[in-house]
Amino acid sequence: MGRLKSKGKAGAAKAYITRTAAVKKLQCSLADFRRLCILKGIYPREPRSRKKANKGNSAPTSFYYAKDIAYLQNEPVLRKLREHKAFAKKLSRALGRGEWSIAKGLEERKPVYKLDHIIKERYPTFIDALRDIDDALCLVALFGTVPSNERISPSLVENCSRLYNEWQLYVINTRSLRKVFLSIKGIYYQAVVQGETVTWIVPWMFTQTIPADVDARVMLTFLELYQTLLGFVFFKLYSDEGWVYPPPLDSSKEEKGAGLGALSVVDKNMTAKPIGSIQQDSDTQSRTVSGKDVRKIIKDISSSTEPIASGQRDTEMAADIAEDIEEEFVPQTSKTDPTAANTSSLPTYQSISAAAGTMGGSTKLFEGLSFWLSRETPRHLLEFAIRSFGGKAGWDPTVGDGSPYDEHWDGITHVIIDRPAVAPPQNDQGSSIQPARIEEDDLKRRKRKYIQPQWVVDCINAGRILSEDKYERGRVLPPHLSPFGEDQGAYQPDVEEGGVDGNGDAIMKGSEKEETESEEEVIEGADLPDEEDEESEVEQDVIPPTLKSDKKEKALKKARKGVDAEALRAAELEAEAAGVDYMEFERAKKQATKQNKGAKAVVSQEETIRATEQDMNKMMMSNRQRKLYEKMKYSERKKTEEKTKLEQRKAAIQKTKRREAKQLSNKP
Repeated sequence: MGRLKSKGKAGAAKAYITRTAAVKKLQCSLADFRRLCILKGIYPREPRSRKKANKGNSAPTSFYYAKDIAYLQNEPVLRKLREHKAFAKKLSRALGRGEWSIAKGLEERKPVYKLDHIIKERYPTFIDALRDIDDALCLVALFGTVPSNERISPSLVENCSRLYNEWQLYVINTRSLRKVFLSIKGIYYQAVVQGETVTWIVPWMFTQTIPADVDARVMLTFLELYQTLLGFVFFKLYSDEGWVYPPPLDSSKEEKGAGLGALSVVDKNMTAKPIGSIQQDSDTQSRTVSGKDVRKIIKDISSSTEPIASGQRDTEMAADIAEDIEEEFVPQTSKTDPTAANTSSLPTYQSISAAAGTMGGSTKLFEGLSFWLSRETPRHLLEFAIRSFGGKAGWDPTVGDGSPYDEHWDGITHVIIDRPAVAPPQNDQGSSIQPARIEEDDLKRRKRKYIQPQWVVDCINAGRILSEDKYERGRVLPPHLSPFGEDQGAYQPDVEEGGVDGNGDAIMKGSEKEETESEEEVIEGADLPDEEDEESEVEQDVIPPTLKSDKKEKALKKARKGVDAEALRAAELEAEAAGVDYMEFERAKKQATKQNKGAKAVVSQEETIRATEQDMNKMMMSNRQRKLYEKMKYSERKKTEEKTKLEQRKAAIQKTKRREAKQLSNKP
């Protein structure tokens, strides 16, 4: 006879523990328990049976794994939290008694915990940490713009701002930025760092306030963890590039609002010579210099001083080439399993290097271009985006210190401006009043191109320099679409089946264009009086026979392609206007009807088979999978309906515009 199992000693009751029991077991407050769970990455779990996990009690509560709570019992941070609790009691007692010397000594010996060991536990490798910095960058960028209050200290805001500037500095110098998207929520960025894609959002540079319904304590706990994480990640990234971390900060420039200009990248082996004030020189920006490159150059210089015969040099080059060939990956077929997949598609060092070389072509997008940022434009966004792709950016001194050139510099190629176009004032004679300017300044301004800020972002997402005509000052901008590709198959304002022309208008296919033109002609012809109809008949007699035959062929073609009653009616009117014989038109109409019936029958049969297969697949699903599948199909239908509505609305607007343009052109 087996041993009897007592209730609550095995199964879900033993595997799970409630939050109240966990707090009692750890002997800490609820706030400390929350902080500890956030730092260690422990979250509530949902058991299969809440009643069994709670030992027969069905009251709503939160559950945790019992092993996770046991893992927290030996946490050094928990020990420090207990010490801090005892320290707070001693300090309050000393202050209440007026023992100022004892209170000062306690304050000097205040217990402080570190999170270094937690970072090492949660992220065993550097790539794991790099993949998880998306949320860290978002939170650091947010707190870098939040005003300080009684809970958020000024030093915390300053540290967050510095960490984000260090990240921007690294992205600029390594040319890692790939995509930018401007939205109502903020600015989305995407960079590729050591093969990993990092996407983060930065709020607009407005005064940010934390809402009352947001628990700031939870956010500050996450921020505490993320600051430590970013410190580790940035140290590794800067060290791999051979740079000093943290980068030196010019406090005088920072006080004047220089932003990124207050930081500079310094090489470890050449600490006396910084690598530019964050990459303003395009020659220095083109390639990042590391310690390995410096040693290689020194070795090449020392070897070049020795006399080497030409034959010996050719032999060494041949040996190097042979060595490279030997190092290349050669796919080998499996001896035990000949049908195994081919290994030629596996990534190798050469393929990764070649891919990195091809990606680097677009990182020099703005190389050779110099921009001047007007006061009303978002300087931090444009400076970061332009310099990440090799360009130069200057701004007005009222925006901040650190501009590499002033507004009168001859090398400025583009002026980014976000003001409405205003007509110059006029005198009594009607001529514009221009202020007295020097001719040289006028020539400089004529050479420059004045564009709106969206041009920079659209060029980055397109991977090429776009035409500045659509982005001129005061013009209505083209639609700004997301470059991340989340909405594949969704409505795209400037993408149609026929493509997009140079003006951004949709190009229709030939048949569609003919159909719309014919519909317009029929609609316009229906409103004409009888006299105009007679005149049109007289004009048709004058038309050459070749044009008549072409019109007849087009009318018959439309009759054969007629799908519904409206299309057939329009084709009949056009055929009558073109002089097509009635019997010939009826034959084409019958042919179109037969084709449509056959096509509808085939389509309905295919739809029936597809629906039957879907029903059979649903029968094999569980209830949970079936509900999830139905939700997915419902969302797909909603997206399709929304896309269809927007496309129909756009087609109607374009049709109205074409009709208005045609009416204007027909006017004398």
